[in-house]
Amino acid sequence: MEDQRYTTQLQAGLGMIPEALALLRLWEPGMLPAHLADRAIKEGLFSRATARRARNIVIEMFAPRFLADGGEVASRLKVLLDHRVSQDALVQLFFLQTARAQRIFKDFVIECYWPKYSTGTLSLGKEEAEKFILRALDNGRMEKRWSDSTRNIMAARLMGCCHDFGLLANNRGKNRPIQRFAIRLEVTLYLAHDLHFAGTSDMGLIQHEDWRLFGLEAQDVIRLLKNLGHDGHLLIQTSADLVQISWKYRTMGECLDAITQR
Repeated sequence: MEDQRYTTQLQAGLGMIPEALALLRLWEPGMLPAHLADRAIKEGLFSRATARRARNIVIEMFAPRFLADGGEVASRLKVLLDHRVSQDALVQLFFLQTARAQRIFKDFVIECYWPKYSTGTLSLGKEEAEKFILRALDNGRMEKRWSDSTRNIMAARLMGCCHDFGLLANNRGKNRPIQRFAIRLEVTLYLAHDLHFAGTSDMGLIQHEDWRLFGLEAQDVIRLLKNLGHDGHLLIQTSADLVQISWKYRTMGECLDAITQR
């Protein structure tokens, strides 16, 4: 439960897509968060931000999402960025990494956004985010009780994050229109191989909760992987109680090459 506790890190920023793109261009393999922050400040990467704010963006936002594994994720995304993979695909990968780093955001998307989406509800309100946070407090998901102001801020951050990543449309009111949100083929290819090379079994892969961030259940994942199979990326065989995948790419680097050549 310790590493699944909800934090207030989202107060440092929302999707932060322009900032993440800029920092990925600046970052180099082996560069520690503190060094990246120093370089961002020195080069005036965020000219309108104070040095303290710039450092906060790197330490509280960028590092947990992209550098937590020693920079492996940042290295991969930098390859895709350098090869001009579509920004829509990159944004979905930023969404994935943000949800992995911020459990509160991941659970909000899975438990609140997708149930509303699947029933055809037209909008999602801040009140839903507030109720979600109160349930989490009652269930002991936070290390300590949050103040009313913190709950209000975090509810707004959850809604704002969903907007930044394209799940919700903009709206000045408390309710935001729900938008169509579907995983891109490049992201399917990336996520499947990411889970595979992390040691996930084939059956565990199709049932992994990361797919639920995109509103997908196991049968949906199988369908998407079969589509990848039609394009020659892998081979998947399924039966009632068995899933077996033959992987074409031997490394994540080979997978990235295939993505950049699409």
